[in-house]
Parts: sequence; C-alpha cells; structure tokens
Amino acid sequence: MRCSPALTLHVLAERLAVCRLPGWRPLPDWVDLTDRLVSVTRCGDELSIVCAETRVPVAAAEDSALEVVPGWRALRVVGPLDFALIGILADLASRLAAAEVSLFALSTFDTDLILVREGDLGRAVAALEHAHTVLHAGV
Repeated sequence: MRCSPALTLHVLAERLAVCRLPGWRPLPDWVDLTDRLVSVTRCGDELSIVCAETRVPVAAAEDSALEVVPGWRALRVVGPLDFALIGILADLASRLAAAEVSLFALSTFDTDLILVREGDLGRAVAALEHAHTVLHAGV
C-alpha cells in the first residue's frame, strides 16, 4: 500500500528541545512522561530526549554531557497509520528537502511526527500544503 497522496498534519503548539546525553546516563528528573509530547530513545552510546523546551532547566546548561538544541516545532500526521503504508516519511522529507528545510523525524506506533526549526515552520507548512492538509491550530 502506497502513501495516500493526502495526509492531514497538525502543527503542535509547543516549542520543543532535542537533547542528547551519554547512553549510560539515567533519565533526568526534568523529563515528564505525562507531557503532551515527549520521546525518549536510548540507542548504544546515546540517550536522546525530545520534550517541551520549558522542561529543560537552565541549570542543565552546567551539565557538560548534555547537548540541547532548542527551538523545534512538530507537525503530527493524523493517524493511526497502517503499517503497510509505504513512503510517508519519504514523501514529507522530500517536500521539505525541496524547500531546504531540515527535519528531525519521530515515529510512534500510530503515527509520524516531523520536527522543524521554528524559523522554518512557515516554509515547511507551505511546502507540505501543496499535497497535504496542514491544520494550523496553535501556530
């Protein structure tokens, strides 16, 4: 099954941070798994965290092992998506690449999320609206 030519994406209101810690570190206490959007991935020598920018404490800057890249916004594909669909991320990524917008991709069991820098959000939405519906609530 190929990707439907018309997806619906929601622009989420939260400003997000993408964070990295060494893989051996425990999950920091400032990560709240009850937030609207939080992603924690441990892979080899890295612990990657995506969370609300406001969750990352200012004091965290003193942790030399913590890398924080703030200023991200998320576009969430309305799901659930069938696992048999092919090319959803490829379609979204190619449209953003053509608009010269970099992305950070996340997937859940039900859907995909594309994170873009807040300064690129307008161009990202414009690029995606050529083929998909983008709902602007919270922009």
